Order: sequence, then C-alpha cells, then structure tokens
Amino acid sequence: MRKSFKFKLYNHQKRNENLLQQVRVAAGIYNHFLALNKRYFKIFGKSLSLYQAQKHLTKLKKLEKYSWMRKLGSQASQEVLERIDKGFKKFFRDLKSGIKTSPPKFKASRKYKSFTLKQAGYRLLEDNQIKIGKKVFKFWKSREIEGEIKTLTIKRDPVGDWFLIFSCEVEEFKPIKSSSKTGKIAGFDFGLTTFLTNQDDEEIKSELCLKKSLKELKKKSKALSRKKKGSNNRAKARLSLARLHRKVSNQRRDAHFKLAKDLAESHDLMFFEDLNMKWMMKTHGRKASDLGFAEFLSILEHQSKKYGALVHKIDRFYPSSHVCSKCLKKREKKLLLWERTWACTCGAGHKRDHNAAKNILREGASSLGLCDGKTELRSAVSNSRIPLLQ
Repeated sequence: MRKSFKFKLYNHQKRNENLLQQVRVAAGIYNHFLALNKRYFKIFGKSLSLYQAQKHLTKLKKLEKYSWMRKLGSQASQEVLERIDKGFKKFFRDLKSGIKTSPPKFKASRKYKSFTLKQAGYRLLEDNQIKIGKKVFKFWKSREIEGEIKTLTIKRDPVGDWFLIFSCEVEEFKPIKSSSKTGKIAGFDFGLTTFLTNQDDEEIKSELCLKKSLKELKKKSKALSRKKKGSNNRAKARLSLARLHRKVSNQRRDAHFKLAKDLAESHDLMFFEDLNMKWMMKTHGRKASDLGFAEFLSILEHQSKKYGALVHKIDRFYPSSHVCSKCLKKREKKLLLWERTWACTCGAGHKRDHNAAKNILREGASSLGLCDGKTELRSAVSNSRIPLLQ
C-alpha cells in the first residue's frame, strides 16, 4: 500500500528561488503541451498520445528556442505530460458517464504549485538534508520515512512555504487494537445544524472554524481589495489572508482527526450516508464547506484501519429522513429543511436527525446481513462477526 510523508522545507529565500524557477518551467511546459494537444485534436479529431508528447518534448529540449525547458529535470518534465494525459482521460471518461465536466485548463505560473521527481533528480543526505538538482535544502524531519520511496513531490502553498511529499510503498499495517474490542455498532446522520447524530440521539457538534474566523477574514479581504495591484503592500496583504485561510484549514483538519480517532477507538462498525457533497456545497454554500464532511469521512476511514474498525456507506438515495424508524412506513409528503420534527401515522413522533440515524443503522446492518431490514436490529451482535466483514 502507498503512504505519504510530508515535511516542510526551511525558509531560505535564495535556495527556494531555485525551486520556484523549476515550478515556473513546469508551468510553461504544461501550458505549451496543453495548447499543442488542443490544436492536434482540432486537426485530427483525437488527443495527442502520451508517448507522442514525450517524444516531442525530447526534440524540443534540443532546440535553442526551447532551452528554458532544460532547467527542469527529464523525469519531472515527463511527469508534467502525464498530468495532462490523466486530465484528458478523466475528461473523456466523465463525458461517457454523462457527468458534466471540463477539459484541463491553462494555468498561470503563479498558480502552478508543484513538480514531481521519481527515481532521479534528488538524494537524501544526513542531518535532515536533501539534494534536489545541484542545490542542498534542509527540512523539518518530524518522523522517519518508512518503506520504499516511489516519488517525491515538491510543492508550495499559497503562503509561499515549500513542502516535500514522499510517496512510499509500505507493508499493510496491523491494527493497533483488536477489531473485536467493543462490539459497538452505530449509525450516524450528518446534518447542517448538528454535525453528527447517532441512533441513541447523541449529538456531536462541529467546531465551525471558518465561522469563528469569518470576521477577521472579511477584514483582511477588504484590506487586500484596497491595495493597489502590483504593489508590495498588496503582496503583504495577500500573504496575511492566505495565512489565515491556512490556519482555519489546519484547525478543521485537527478537529476532524481528534473526532475520527475517538470514534474509531470506541466503535467496531459505523454506518454513514454516501452524500453528494458537491451538490450540498452548491445548495448550502459556506456552511457545508465549513463542516467538511467529505474530508472527515476520508480521515475516519484511515483511522478505522489503524484501530481495527469498519466504516460502511449506504446508498445516498435511501430516504433515511422520510422513513419511520418504528413502522418503516415512508412519509408521503417531503420534509422541508426547516422541519426538524415530524409525526408518523402510526403515532410515533420523531426528531429528524435521530430518526435518520436509526434508519441508517438498520439499512447498513441489513446490507451486511446483520438484520433483515424490516425489523429492529438484533440487540446483541457477536464480536466474532465483525472481523469477517473486513
């Protein structure tokens, strides 16, 4: 399996300028071959193959006119072409699937963030140092690198800090704890008001990091808009705003990791809805983005593997909020977003999120054969059953 290790480079303006030049060259190669690919498609009705593009790049580097391309290593240059090829393949694959999408677009050099090295172009040295090309850089080695290094990506963030991202091939790790540690199974409903609600009506609130910093973000955004374009003061204001955005992102990610660790340690099996978060972000805007449910699920799945738990998603079209968890009858009239409680014809009254969590638990357990989906979930599930589901 693949595992990534991320380290921050020391801030050294002169040395890091060399990395910036290589990123600019990578952006130039990307835009040049993207334009070439589009012209090729207009003439021949098909995309330029990766092999043709790589062969053409080798010829261009020999010409004096394109000598600037030689500043980027051969493997890093070829990887730029692989990005274009992957982008077009994804575009045509989405078109066949009926998904609205757009082809790869041109990128300004200031927005192009990274380049990738494979077997050559770098060498790890002693004392937390790495040699990239002919320059030696020092980085913050917060932990040891495990496994066999496959690729190294040098990336900058909007603030201007540089990071090393090692992608390594490692062995499958064993869970920290036994997978039959608690026998606890839970269904969770995601909501805009309450982040997570389980079948026992326990609520987990979100930190809402963006909302807490919104006043300061607006202040810094206004300060940036008042500065003259191209001025040093505008550059300083942009960096100040970018630092605050990074802080908010780090706070949210930290909260997600802590919550995911707690849930993975205390549960054996967790059920969630497979929600369309892109649609929710378009519909509910900033609030859905601030909650970051998709990122949280990704982190939870990673933590669950470490602690021997299992995360299972049910179909996004299952009407969890509209089914009575007692008689299993579906409500005829659609629930509006502001309706937080409702009563079934059988006489049962429901809290919207609590009822949905019960239904998610039953539907998820039914899909794994733990119940038949028409009755209450069995009160006792043997711990020995859980490891077999993984």
